[in-house]
Amino acid sequence: MYNLIQNEIEESLQTKKKLLELSLEDIYLACGLIEKTIKNNRKILLCGNGGSAADAQHIAAELIVRYKSGYNRPSIPAISLVTDTSVLTACANDFHYEDIFSRQIEGLGMQGDCLIAITTSGNSKNVLRAIQTAKQKYLNVILLTGKSGGIIKKEYHHLLDVSIHIPSEVTARIQECHILIGHIFCEYLDQVLFKRTFEEKL
Repeated sequence: MYNLIQNEIEESLQTKKKLLELSLEDIYLACGLIEKTIKNNRKILLCGNGGSAADAQHIAAELIVRYKSGYNRPSIPAISLVTDTSVLTACANDFHYEDIFSRQIEGLGMQGDCLIAITTSGNSKNVLRAIQTAKQKYLNVILLTGKSGGIIKKEYHHLLDVSIHIPSEVTARIQECHILIGHIFCEYLDQVLFKRTFEEKL
């Protein structure tokens, strides 16, 4: 059992090391795009399924409320598209499950907003629809994905402003890196956009 635990931790560390080697520039570009979005008084939209839905909700909460305890900065406009059960179930029932995110972007998205689309496989049809609708409404799109990048990376890469690909075939490792990247976005905004020290207390 100790070996199992050690192997899981080592595998996670190795995946993060590969991410650092291969995707540092992409993460930096995504941070800059998010910074530009907020500077232009636009908002962040996030979507994903399952664990990626939890990540979307998690990142939105960090942006809206705060990222670090003891450090207050203005609320950053962010909306998780996975949390309104009435909208999700109505759309799935009246239209298609594939439309649960795109329908919200159609109603809420504005030119200059930024969509953070999260899919470990790159094959989620509702995430693809979200990306397509986002580009139709002139939103910027950041994709967080893994494995091969799926159909989105292969056939729809032209719709992406930034694509951050996790170099792993293991869903758990991909999700661990996705939330790390979400935390990097938050840290970047706190330090670069608001330019305050983290020594401020409540």
